[in-house]
Amino acid sequence: MTMFTKVSKYFSFIFLALLTFQASAVTRLIPAEPQIAATAYLVMDADTGKLIASKNEDKPFAPASLTKMMTAYILEYELAKGNISEEDLVLVSEKAWRTQGSRMFIREGTQVKLGDLLRGIVIQSGNDASVAAAEHIAGSEAAFADLMNQHAMLLGMKNTHFNNATGLPSEGHVSSAHDLAILAKAIIQDFPDRYGMYSEKYFTYNKIRQPNRNKLLWRDKTVDGLKTGYTDAAGYCLVASAKRDGMRLISVVLGTDNEEARARESQKLLSYAFRYYRTHKLYDGNVMLNTAKVWSGEQDQLRLGINQALVVTIPRGQADKLQATMDIDRVIQAPISAGQELGKVRVTLDGQPVSEVPLVALEAVPEAGLLKRIWHAIMLFFTSLIG
Repeated sequence: MTMFTKVSKYFSFIFLALLTFQASAVTRLIPAEPQIAATAYLVMDADTGKLIASKNEDKPFAPASLTKMMTAYILEYELAKGNISEEDLVLVSEKAWRTQGSRMFIREGTQVKLGDLLRGIVIQSGNDASVAAAEHIAGSEAAFADLMNQHAMLLGMKNTHFNNATGLPSEGHVSSAHDLAILAKAIIQDFPDRYGMYSEKYFTYNKIRQPNRNKLLWRDKTVDGLKTGYTDAAGYCLVASAKRDGMRLISVVLGTDNEEARARESQKLLSYAFRYYRTHKLYDGNVMLNTAKVWSGEQDQLRLGINQALVVTIPRGQADKLQATMDIDRVIQAPISAGQELGKVRVTLDGQPVSEVPLVALEAVPEAGLLKRIWHAIMLFFTSLIG
């Protein structure tokens, strides 16, 4: 072996070692989750529901004024249904007027527009406004709390129970970081026309101008909500949301030490998730992805697709490693209704499952006439013998 050959092999080994090092380095581009000084926290992709980083996310804690997210959600729900109007005049009761804690400063015996109460709840975190709105919608705060729990159940908030509309301390009044993120997602997606108020920095009522307590609204122009909270039991809490380059995130921090900490820890979560992850859309909803043979139907081919856009959360730079497969039912027989599940779309990343959604019929297919059904039954019988 010549010296040149030995040198060439030596450098080839070095080159291969470098390539191996670079390849392994690529797999380590995403660092560990940031250290968050909070009792519980998470950051979630609002479009997919994927938790990117979390701790104690399903453990129930006192939610303090984050409770008012549900109070506001119900107001927005009732407004969307047309059951109430922002112009409704709400008579302020003595109970609402006397409610302690953060206030909108409404006065007993006066009438306040419901739209003003909604802003007093969202921006000023008014306990008095929350009670007044609850009494207007349900007759009493206790009845409204029952309504809150019904909505929580419908939204899938499994570790939540409300006793009041304000979040003032009450035994058994609890929620979790995950549940609060689910609620924030519903506020953003169910009532997009009203979501803008969550980014408003000030609201003035009765000549009293109060700021939104969410400091991130001043520090990060991509942050546009949602709600702060504080009690001695709950500590300082914040549910925030931000949107950058088409990706929307929701962060929740519970039990931080002070106002500055809840803003700082929320910013750390948002920065981490935006930097290292992205939302990737694979398919649009209600668009044909494949066709399948139909037996005993008026037509022999059926268009298949998915009901909603298929969106996944993945590490940045990994989109080319996504793979999607379609498992279609072996025998599809009429009658078929539009939206009927006939298989699965499975998405993997480097062989690991990422998402699975139903593959559905994009159209209805009625049964064929008697003769065709008989003929297809015979064909299916012999096909099953061969298969």
